[in-house]
Order: sequence, then C-alpha cells, then structure tokens
Amino acid sequence: MNNKPISLSPPDITNEEINAVVDVLKSGWITTGPVTKRFETEISAFCGTDKSVCLNSATAGLELSLRVLGIGPGDEVITTAYTYTASASVIEHVGAKIIMVDTGVDSYEIDYDAVERAITPNTKAVIPVDIAGVMCDYIRLKNILDSKKSLFSPANDLQKSIGRVAIVADAAHSIGAVRDGMKSGQAADFTSFSFHAIKNVTTAEGGAVTWMTKPGISDHELYKEFMLLSLHGQNKDALAKAKLGGWEFDIKCTGYKCNMTDIAAAIGSVQLKRYPVLLKRRREIVEIYNDGLKGLPCVPITHICDTFESSMHLYLVRMNGKNAIERDAVFMKMAENQIATLVHYKPLPMMTAYKQLGFDIKNYPNAYKQFENEISLPIHTLLTNEDVYRVIDTFNKLI
Repeated sequence: MNNKPISLSPPDITNEEINAVVDVLKSGWITTGPVTKRFETEISAFCGTDKSVCLNSATAGLELSLRVLGIGPGDEVITTAYTYTASASVIEHVGAKIIMVDTGVDSYEIDYDAVERAITPNTKAVIPVDIAGVMCDYIRLKNILDSKKSLFSPANDLQKSIGRVAIVADAAHSIGAVRDGMKSGQAADFTSFSFHAIKNVTTAEGGAVTWMTKPGISDHELYKEFMLLSLHGQNKDALAKAKLGGWEFDIKCTGYKCNMTDIAAAIGSVQLKRYPVLLKRRREIVEIYNDGLKGLPCVPITHICDTFESSMHLYLVRMNGKNAIERDAVFMKMAENQIATLVHYKPLPMMTAYKQLGFDIKNYPNAYKQFENEISLPIHTLLTNEDVYRVIDTFNKLI
C-alpha cells in the first residue's frame, strides 16, 4: 500500500491563483485596493448577502461586528464552550463578559435551551459556532431571542434596528453551507468567515463579514464603519490617499489594523470561483468516508441531511467507548502510519486562559463528552480516493 504522508488540510492552490497574485504584484498596487473591493462583491454574490467587508481574519470580523454593535463593558455575550478561542476572546477584547454555555447532548452545536436560560437584560449578542461547516439552527435561535425581547434594551441605532439580542455567527468553517433554505451568511445578523490557509476558501490569511440590510440602517454607512475600524480610524484608505491631490485625511476614531491586501484577495477571488467544484469534491470524500465507516464503533458528524448540507470543512468522528487517553493512542498510531489527524476541539474551559477567567470544565459535561473521544480525519480536495480508502482502512484496524 502507498505509504506517502497524508496531510490533514493543505491548501489547494493552482496556477490560476499564482497568476492572479503575479498580476497584482505587477500592477504596482498590492495592499487594500480594487481587487479587494471586487472580492467583497464576489463574496456577497456567492452568499446571497447585501454587503461584505474583507478583513485579515475571521477573528477581526467577529470583534469588529461586536464593536459596530456598540458592545462593551457592562454587556454580556453568550458563546459555546466547544470552539476555538476566537469565538470567546473577542468578547473579552471589547470589554464585555463572556457567558459560556455547554453544547447539546451528543451535539457539537451550542445548547439552545442553555442559551435561553442565560439571557439577561445585559445580554447583547450570541456567538454561535458552525463547527466543521455545519450551520447552527438559526431559526430556533432567532425564535428564542425573539421570545426574550422584553429583556432587551438597545444601546445604539443598530441594536434598535435588530430589536433583540444580535446573532454574530462564527462561520469560520461554513462558507457554502446551507440550512433550512438559507446560505451561510444569510442566517445571522452578522456572519464572519475565515479564509485561513486550511479553510475551504483561502487567502492564506484573511476573513470577511457579511450581513443583510437592517431596517433604517444604511449599508454604505455600516460598511464605512467597518472600514474605519479596520484601518486605524482613517477616513481614506491607502488607494484614496495615493491619488493626486488626495493626501489629506482624518482619523475619526482610534481604530485597529486588520485590512485585507489585494494579494490575499487575488487568491481568494480565484478560490471562490473554483469553490463549487471544490465543494463537490468534498462531498464525494464525505460520502466515501460515510460508507467506509459503516458498522465501525464510531459516529461521524452528519454533514448532509434533509434540512442542511454543510461545507464539509472537517470530518469529525467520535469513537464509541473510548476515553481521551485511548483517543490519543489512536491519534499517535495514525501518525505512525503517516496519516495526519487532529482533535476539534479541546473545550475552552480546559485552557489556561479560560481557567483563569473562572471557567471549569465540570460545568460543561456535554462538551467534554464530545471532546474526549473525538478525532478529525483528513479532508481536503487534494486527497485521492486511494488516500481516503487508506485512511479508512488504517482507522478501521486501530479501532
């Protein structure tokens, strides 16, 4: 059998992306400019959203969404214990209080009933997480938040326009996913995507925020606010300042530095154009895995059902009856067989930073159960069918 190393999730880069980057390098303009603006339009068209803004990460997208919502000290934001740190750290960054809830029983999704119980008059947003590319149940979440409108007091015009606790989706994994007839990007008040190197669509590093038009809120003004926050509060970007006679600018706020470059956007633009084909290949791999793991003592994540189809970003598998030590032994044996795997995710209350904030994994038993026997098998568009069968065969022997 072929024993070449099988990576977990390398980028799928072709000459088309390389040539697009070369064109940008030759253009004389490599930072935020026309290619980035075009990419924003392409993202909106792909997701069916009214507006998008490109940034340097999904994390920046989450944080700036909280900031345009006016969320800060004295406010509370709810998120899940079963996620990467970015979903929670941005709450700390803006000075709000992290309200962390468990997942549902035998679920990677946030516990919706726990969200309902956690809402107080100080709650201003919920950050649900689309783990592995499976969109959360946004209809159920909106219904919960609508039922709690009596507790909600808006602090600015944007919050007033939404009229309830805002949903800021951590959709780092889910571009291209669909649930209940809505594409990822359409289901939440703000949706933050990641274009990190391992993501389905990559810009090497990068991200974007999308949103649908809010009643009484100008998309143009909201876009400008994101732009100000992403570039030191400048009212002109570098391209505008570079125009003849256009040097003068103002600093409207003490903003941040998290803009996307045209180099990154050039990669992303080609990736997005290729994405329907890439997504089709991901589905083929998922179907091979699903068929190959039938009858084994494990439970793969559901990527396709009557109500949703995910982006199939990660292939998560829970191994029946195994604890964390036994799971780690499988992880090491897979590595010995030149197959990369990973664990998604070690719950945040198990991490030092969140322990220091007072979180204890004992209060999140469902998240711990998901974690202790979970292993993520390789899934990416450079895998051959032979590679996938080899992963299945090796995994089968080990469990």
